[in-house]
Amino acid sequence: MESSPSHSPVLLRETVDALAVKRGGRYVDGTLGRAGHAREIVARGGVVLGIDRDDDALKAVADEAARAEWGAGLTAVKGRHGDIAEIAREKGWDGSDGVLLDLGVSSPQLDEAGRGFSFLRDGPLDMRMDRRQGTTAADIVNNESAERLEEIFREKGEERQARRIARGIVREREPRPFRTSLQLADFVGRLLGRRASRHHPATRVFQALRMEVNDETGELERALTGALEILAPAGRLAVITFESITDRMVKTFFARHTGRLVSLQQGGERWEGELPRMSPVTRRAVTASDEEIAANPRSRSAKLRVAEKTGRM
Repeated sequence: MESSPSHSPVLLRETVDALAVKRGGRYVDGTLGRAGHAREIVARGGVVLGIDRDDDALKAVADEAARAEWGAGLTAVKGRHGDIAEIAREKGWDGSDGVLLDLGVSSPQLDEAGRGFSFLRDGPLDMRMDRRQGTTAADIVNNESAERLEEIFREKGEERQARRIARGIVREREPRPFRTSLQLADFVGRLLGRRASRHHPATRVFQALRMEVNDETGELERALTGALEILAPAGRLAVITFESITDRMVKTFFARHTGRLVSLQQGGERWEGELPRMSPVTRRAVTASDEEIAANPRSRSAKLRVAEKTGRM
């Protein structure tokens, strides 16, 4: 099944294989995007409840689904993946056979200059996945204190020069507020100079602002907990991440619910960990093949982790 020409779903085969899609099974895609993974799930006989907060993505999927045979297997709704449990229950999808979270920014979002996600295209400094929400990246850059900007860049961008960049932004914005993506990217580039790296100097700043604007770490925490709640026993949770911050969150969450058996001095064993219990499907993160990276360079940083809800308490 072909994907949209403007967006190649990352780790498509690996993800859908790991979900062990069965005919008639019910799957929740909490980050629908352009429905690349959802289409493949439907092609293998599953039905999908897709959730996304991006109106542009939902419209594009609705237009395509209306013309395509696979559209009958997809129910798409607007919402945040952090609300996945509430949305699934409202739609009658509690007890699902699998949940998918494909995090980060989609190719269409990056490619559209007006969204402000990319430092390679000039557009408003926006970065909102849902353009009906209030705070933009420009609001943060132009109004937050140097201390708060440093915290954002350090915690959500893992930027070593967070203090220098934050103080520089506060000085620079006084005579001329930041309005566009290239204005900010060029300033960070001049401030730091070109590093001996393939990454643009503003990469981590843009990542941090995007994650702050969209509350990505908070959404992920709620989504992981909610996904586990709505999974049926033996249901699988697959998560694709693109940043070390979110990958660590997923790895830690899975480890807490995987737990471990501890031998007791008086004999027997006791399981230690959070409930409900999970077992790993992937022992380590799955990454893109050389062939996929060559065809889609954005897959280079993708990591897939999958675990199964055991149903044992």
